[in-house]
Amino acid sequence: MNCTPSKISQIEKIFRENFERRGELGASLSIWHEGRELVSLAGGFVDRHAARPWTARTPVLVWSCTKGLAAACVIHALQTEGVSLGTPVSVLWPEFAQGGKEQVTVAQLLSHQAGLAALDHSVPVQEYGAVVSALAAQVPNWPLESGHGYHPRTYGWLLDEILRRVDGTPGMTLGRYWRTYFGVPMGLDFWIGDLPREVAETVSPVYLPKTGMPPRSPLFYKALHKRDSLTARAFHSPHGLTAITSMNTPEARNLSFPAFGGIGTAHALAKFYAMLAEGGALNGMRLFDSIAPMTTPLVNGPDHILLRPTAFSAGFMHDPVDESGKKLRRLFGPSVQAFGQPGSGGSLAFADPENRISFAYVMNQMAPGVMPNERALDLVEAIYA
Repeated sequence: MNCTPSKISQIEKIFRENFERRGELGASLSIWHEGRELVSLAGGFVDRHAARPWTARTPVLVWSCTKGLAAACVIHALQTEGVSLGTPVSVLWPEFAQGGKEQVTVAQLLSHQAGLAALDHSVPVQEYGAVVSALAAQVPNWPLESGHGYHPRTYGWLLDEILRRVDGTPGMTLGRYWRTYFGVPMGLDFWIGDLPREVAETVSPVYLPKTGMPPRSPLFYKALHKRDSLTARAFHSPHGLTAITSMNTPEARNLSFPAFGGIGTAHALAKFYAMLAEGGALNGMRLFDSIAPMTTPLVNGPDHILLRPTAFSAGFMHDPVDESGKKLRRLFGPSVQAFGQPGSGGSLAFADPENRISFAYVMNQMAPGVMPNERALDLVEAIYA
């Protein structure tokens, strides 16, 4: 990354324009290169009345950006305990073998191939045991050999249960594992449930999009608003807390939702991904033996849920590619090694090990859509321009 003053100036200009022209309310940006933070920007307000200024230390809900951190916890536990990604999930979690799932591997589950995006039976999102039992009994939404599909909500419970089985520590949850092995040692202001009281008082609420359906991906949004479609069922399984404002309550913020409930800062996300961009180590602290599971896509092609091409490694989204290997979109910059996870409404975080870059953008004013919009993507393009 040729981080010249002119490039930083251009990044700052785009960040300001997000507020001036694109309706941003409060937002933070953090960009790291070769293990150092080179850009840290914050601006706007926590509330629509402009009473509380937004700072770089303002934590906010990042929705599905949480998935990458959750997957990293599982991969860390697997490497620590010497468990292969090729291990059938049912070896670790015997009840999972129900419904013909006995051959599904951990790698397939992490890469959204297991076909457990939607539940046939309604269970409440707040009841961990009921959700896990329903997932164990669920017959896959599609045959294992017929591709993959994004698991927007169920992904968190699947990963949480695998982590508990692999780690084996009494009372361990994925959120606690995150704080124990990443959050506290790395000094990251990021939580997946169990939000400390002093942090809870500083969290920004998230706000509904001001406009309706985005023009891109009309097939997906048509399916999302069709109650009985697999896409709609996936985004409402398990049931509860589907309204954006419901996630602003203290009760919801305190529960552990590893697929969509992480709360933290852009600095924390980018620093975590900086460690991955550096091969799994940062500031003399090695956290992963190998990041190959993250950089190697396992699936690439049509997505049963998002109804567009997607690609996933073991736990992380990649930009899909065509038959020649050319990227079909650039959420994560030009490198085919780059991986990360977007969050609904506009948040984005990723690592680029090839160029040793990490990036995180978080905000409180959501835009329509589950994929990043120009507020973050123009900043990504500016890095590589």
